Amino acid sequence: MLAAEAQIDTERPGRYLAQLCRHAAAMGGARGHRLRAHAGADAQAGREVQVHAEWSEADGAISFDPWGTCTIAASADRLVLRVEAADEENLRRIQDVLTRDIDRFGRRERLTVTWHSPEAPGAERGEEP
Repeated sequence: MLAAEAQIDTERPGRYLAQLCRHAAAMGGARGHRLRAHAGADAQAGREVQVHAEWSEADGAISFDPWGTCTIAASADRLVLRVEAADEENLRRIQDVLTRDIDRFGRRERLTVTWHSPEAPGAERGEEP
């Protein structure tokens, strides 16, 4: 499983967590908002994915079936997004959707999303994986 993580400094991480998850739930719902609009040039791929979201005040999860998942955590001053997918193409697809949404939702606060590979467990302590 491939993974990528983004840590976004913000004064309102809980607000963005809820907004991302509500938006994802709307994409997966029957109300007409679909992922196709977010897929850009990859519009065909947007028809193939089912989106589902669950969240609380501090954490959330969005599934992009069959692409992969995103877990979201909100602390006092940071929003952490972690994406997991079976392959590079689907990882990129989820990252692109989330990056565009954060860019749009956080435009006033000028939020930026920078993706990186998460550290392996124990790497920060100098342990061998």
